[in-house]
Amino acid sequence: MPLTNDPFTNAVAASAIAGFGATTLGAVPAFFLKRLNEKLNNNLLSFAAGVMLAATVFSLLLPSIDNSKKQGASTTSAVLQTIIFLFVGGFTLWLINEFIPHEHFGKGHEGGTQDARKLRKIWLFVIAIAIHNFPEGLSVGVANGTGEFGVGLGATLGIGLQNIPEGLSVAVALHSQGYSKKYAFGISALTGLVEIFGGAVGGSVILLSSHVLPWALAFAGGAMLFIVSDEIIPETHRKGFENGATFSLFVGFGLMMFLDAVFAQ
Repeated sequence: MPLTNDPFTNAVAASAIAGFGATTLGAVPAFFLKRLNEKLNNNLLSFAAGVMLAATVFSLLLPSIDNSKKQGASTTSAVLQTIIFLFVGGFTLWLINEFIPHEHFGKGHEGGTQDARKLRKIWLFVIAIAIHNFPEGLSVGVANGTGEFGVGLGATLGIGLQNIPEGLSVAVALHSQGYSKKYAFGISALTGLVEIFGGAVGGSVILLSSHVLPWALAFAGGAMLFIVSDEIIPETHRKGFENGATFSLFVGFGLMMFLDAVFAQ
């Protein structure tokens, strides 16, 4: 059963757990680590990518098709609608990535104009994390707004699992840039708050009209797929750890598929 009978409350609560809670938990070991082993960090990110891929398929895209059919659409129409909004979600994230200035720890500066480089690097890092976290929160919010326990729990577990290593990576990376451990921990934890905002948006969409639920699920899936394809996988295949990255992605995907199948019963 969902946490409550209110989809909006479920959306916000689940995104808070998966976003702020998991990210904060992941950042705690940064107090005891001077640096994170590069190969381990790479494998953790790849594991997260596998989890996100599985959550995209099993907790967002397939439920999108199912909900379209429940609303009377034929199988062909339901699949086509899901594909369309999958593309819309991915294209929206591409636009955001292209035009909003942000900074990656590995790839460096992206988006915006040259003037945007004048922003403090810490804020460019935070913006980059926010670009990732908002659609993750949106995904959790929309999934928990369906009222289907398996779908909501699957998305919450999936995003939460990948936020734990992400919180650790961000905190350690910020510390390596010269920030204190307390400051790095605080910034890493606060980035999880973005997911609560995303979850609230997702829950609000469902409240406005249940008819947009299939589209919202597919849109969130497209946004997630863009992040995995454009950001995480390329990042984990740039440093000579490709075999470990691929294996870790399979492990993450398999674990998320198992959890979704078990809890969807």
